[in-house]
Order: sequence, then C-alpha cells, then structure tokens
Amino acid sequence: MRKFLTGLVLIPLGLVFVVFAVANRHLVTVSFDPFNASNPSLGVTLPLFVVIILVAILGVMAGGSATWFRQRHWRRAARRHEADAQQARVQLADLRASAVASRGDPQRLAALPPQGGGYGSAGRDKQGATL
Repeated sequence: MRKFLTGLVLIPLGLVFVVFAVANRHLVTVSFDPFNASNPSLGVTLPLFVVIILVAILGVMAGGSATWFRQRHWRRAARRHEADAQQARVQLADLRASAVASRGDPQRLAALPPQGGGYGSAGRDKQGATL
C-alpha cells in the first residue's frame, strides 16, 4: 500500500516537473555584479527552470536550518529531562533494592497466604476475583 501511495504522489509530481522544465527552458543570466548589470563580471547563464529549482532548494534548506536553530532550546530541555529521568530511574532501583534488603527474604514474604484482607470477605476484590 505504501509503494502504491508513493507512486501515486511521485508520478504526477515528476510529470509536473518535466512539464515545468520544458515550458521554462529558455536561458537567463544570473548576475552577482550589482554595479554592472549589462556586462557582469560574475554571472552565470542557466535555463530558467534550473534557477527556480535551485532557489526553491536553497529556500527549503534555509527554512530547515532556521527551524533547527530555533528549536535548540527544546532539544536542550529534552536532553536535560532525559538525564533527570535516568537519574530518577537509578535512584528508584537503589531504593527498591534497599527496601527489599531491609524487609528480609522476599521469597518468604511472597509465599505468605492472604490474611482475608481486601474489599470483601475471603480476600476478594470488587469484581469477585480472588486476591
């Protein structure tokens, strides 16, 4: 299904790209000389579709970079919270280990029969399951 949807999107997109390239194939000069526009010392002559596609690619890269730099605060906070969570996990494991050690033998405690506690009589919970 995924390949079908990818083909459903990529084939029309490719056709639009080819039609755009054929319709805009005349040459344009891109000048990087602001002082002499008629005879630039630094300029390049390319087909119009190449210029437009390059500008679009550069725009996407600039937008992605700007977004990445703006989100550095959130990435830093996520790293800090992950380190805090890891530290809390280690503390919890240490506390559990010390609690088990201070209670005595954990297998002996687990083997004790229920004392009739719970919600109802004979150690049953609200749904009637035996505890």
